[in-house]
Amino acid sequence: MKTSVIVLILCWQVYAEHKVLHIDLYISGCSDSDGLDMYGLDGEEMWYADFNKGEGVVALPPFADPFTFPGFYEGAVGNQGVCKANLAVNIKAYKNPEEKIDPPHSSIYPRDDVDLGVENTLICHVSGFHPAPVRVRWTRNNQNLTEGVRLSTPYPNADFTLNQFSSLPFTPEEGDIYGCTVEHKGLAEPLTRIWEPEVIQPSVGPAVFCGVGLTVGLLGVAAGTFFLIKGNQCN
Repeated sequence: MKTSVIVLILCWQVYAEHKVLHIDLYISGCSDSDGLDMYGLDGEEMWYADFNKGEGVVALPPFADPFTFPGFYEGAVGNQGVCKANLAVNIKAYKNPEEKIDPPHSSIYPRDDVDLGVENTLICHVSGFHPAPVRVRWTRNNQNLTEGVRLSTPYPNADFTLNQFSSLPFTPEEGDIYGCTVEHKGLAEPLTRIWEPEVIQPSVGPAVFCGVGLTVGLLGVAAGTFFLIKGNQCN
C-alpha cells in the first residue's frame, strides 16, 4: 500500500468592512511516488505545482484578475523533500494503517447554455472519493479525446473525501454523444456518464394557430360578402 502524508492548513480572513468571510486552503502531501502542493480560495483551486512538468500552474479562469505566485514552485519542491523525508517515520508511527477507500460519484454538464455550432466546455465533476488519484477519460461517439482536456488538483471536502473537475472544450453538433469515464480503486468497474446536446425542435403551435385564424377570417369575409349581395338582390 502506498501511504501518504497530507498536511492541511486552513486560514480564515474576515473583512469586517464588508462582512465577508474568505477561506484560504493550502495542501501539501506526498507518497513514495507522488507529490501534491496546492493553494485554494473559497473552494476554488488557485495554484498548484506540476512536478511532472517542473512548473507551477495558475488555475484561475481567464476572467479573473491577474495573480502571480513568485517562488511558490521552488517552495513546493522544498516541501516535498521534507515530506518524503518524514514519510518513513510516519508510516512507522501510525503502524501502516489500513487505507480507507471511498468510491467516486460523477456528473457531466456544459459550462454555458448550449447552442449548436458554438464553442463551449463540458465539465465532469468527480466527488466523494478517497484516496487520490482518479483517472478521467473523455470520448465523443466512442472515440477517445485528449486535446484540451484539463484535470484539476484533488480538493478536500468537509468529510476529507475529495472532489475533482475535468474539463473538455468542444463544439456541440447534433448527433454527437460525449462520455466521461472515471476509474478509481474503489470502483469495481469504470463509471461512465453520457451527455448529448438537446435539439429543440421549433414549435408548430403558433404557425397552426395563425393559419387557422387566417382561414376563419377569410371565411368570415366571404360569408359577409355573400349575405350582403343576397340582401341587395332582395331589395
